[in-house]
Amino acid sequence: MNLEDYPEDDGKKVWLSEREVQQLLNKLDDTMQSAAVKLGVRCGLRTHEIVEVAPQHVADTDAGTMLRVWVSAKTNHYRETLIPPEFATTIQTTDGVRDEPADAPLVDVTKRTLRRWMENATEQLQEETDDPGWQFVGFHDLRRTWATQLRSADVDAMVVCDWGGWESLETFLDHYRGTHTPEAQRWERQKVDWL
Repeated sequence: MNLEDYPEDDGKKVWLSEREVQQLLNKLDDTMQSAAVKLGVRCGLRTHEIVEVAPQHVADTDAGTMLRVWVSAKTNHYRETLIPPEFATTIQTTDGVRDEPADAPLVDVTKRTLRRWMENATEQLQEETDDPGWQFVGFHDLRRTWATQLRSADVDAMVVCDWGGWESLETFLDHYRGTHTPEAQRWERQKVDWL
């Protein structure tokens, strides 16, 4: 877990390792909670986007399976972002068995409920792991983690900006990109003979 103080606010920005992402996913009570976290950490969605995503937003495109985010109060337009194929299949399968129309939200809760789910899971993780960093983890940190994982995998920064809905590279670099993932750091560390 990488932590960084906010310049002018209390709290910290957090970037999770892949192991920590899995720990978080394992702490969630049900498929709706898991879907909400995956929409943040695997698709880079903001909380107000998470609660609006419907199964019909999964689309097969020339770039592969994408998630079309039609509701975005911040940018007032839609964007297309990555969605892991197995998660897209889960969403489409869920749509086939639920009694809701395809345009009904997948995670039909309030943003406050999302925050409560995160607080419950991270409190448990802090207690189990003795890592005080968990107290700072919020939904927006999932988006930070997603962006940093993409950059650490050497995805072009402009493509990350496009998928993430950032209008400028400067905004992305200033507010979202953190230190490289632990996996990327281990890879780079291998290049140094004396380590």
